Amino acid sequence: MKLKFALAVMTLVLAVGFMPAALADTLNFTLTNANLNAHPGNTVTFEATVSAPVTNTGNLFLNGDSGNLGGLTINDNDFFANAPFFLTPGQSATFDIFSVFIPVGTAQGTYGGFFEILGGADGGANNILGTVNFSVAATPEPSSFMLLGSGLAGLVGVVRRKRSI
Repeated sequence: MKLKFALAVMTLVLAVGFMPAALADTLNFTLTNANLNAHPGNTVTFEATVSAPVTNTGNLFLNGDSGNLGGLTINDNDFFANAPFFLTPGQSATFDIFSVFIPVGTAQGTYGGFFEILGGADGGANNILGTVNFSVAATPEPSSFMLLGSGLAGLVGVVRRKRSI
């Protein structure tokens, strides 16, 4: 009797041990263009494609987001206005996902950050489903270059005029 029970327990342990592990449903998440340029005072909008692989076992709910961009602010209203509530296996969607406003007076340079989509198997899940890195380059507007150039040209003209007198 003990031998039969021991064999049954060992068979059960081996059967459970060789069962394939349950895979968590995943999300493919890419930005159409992850590196954008803008002049201070302007806004850039990022577009994303999200898809649920056919191998997912059920609906994948997109419940929220999280992001950070050193020194600049991410506006995620586009995510809440445009993202589908959930994706079925094999479904994909392309939409504006977030925007970044570059305030006037922002130092010239490249600002890097990340954006995450949160969700999971139900409407209350907040697992990280996908993360993308992106950058925004603050560039001086052409009118600043023209103003600087005309100022230098005027200065050169004044200096030449004083030398000729």
